[in-house]
Amino acid sequence: MVKRPNKDEYYLNIARVVSTRSTCLKVLIGAIIVKEDQIIAAGYVGAPRQTTSSLEHGFCLRKKLDIPSGTQYELCRSIHAEQNAIINAARAGVSVLGGDMYIFGENRETGDILNAYPCFICKKMLINAGLNRVITSVQGKTYLKTFKVETWVNEWQKYDIIEDKYQYGKKNS
Repeated sequence: MVKRPNKDEYYLNIARVVSTRSTCLKVLIGAIIVKEDQIIAAGYVGAPRQTTSSLEHGFCLRKKLDIPSGTQYELCRSIHAEQNAIINAARAGVSVLGGDMYIFGENRETGDILNAYPCFICKKMLINAGLNRVITSVQGKTYLKTFKVETWVNEWQKYDIIEDKYQYGKKNS
């Protein structure tokens, strides 16, 4: 009997394919936004349109400047997959309000699946975009992690954002 993936697995697998377009030298990250069981936008880690990516340059600017991972995102050539998915929806005039985002991450060099948890900047954008859930890949696991955006809001009202349990780049699950 053929195992049919459930909807979350199905959409996360599509985000995985989207990630293969990433132009970051370190990671492959892909994101899709689904609303009413329909994919309405996709995005991957990549340089702004019509600019030269790290892949084309052949080096990572942040690495060249010895900037620690997870800091000074403004000096990265790339835009995060989550941001690109939201931007692509806006360019198409599609509302993401009430949708779900699926994010898949992989280490470009090793092929290891990553905790594709959004960074603080992306979390703030996901909250303001009005998304309901964020479903991500999990490092070394065969399952996925589901976050309710409303939970982030509630936790950040009670605690500071830096106390967030699930942080981009951390090895928690």
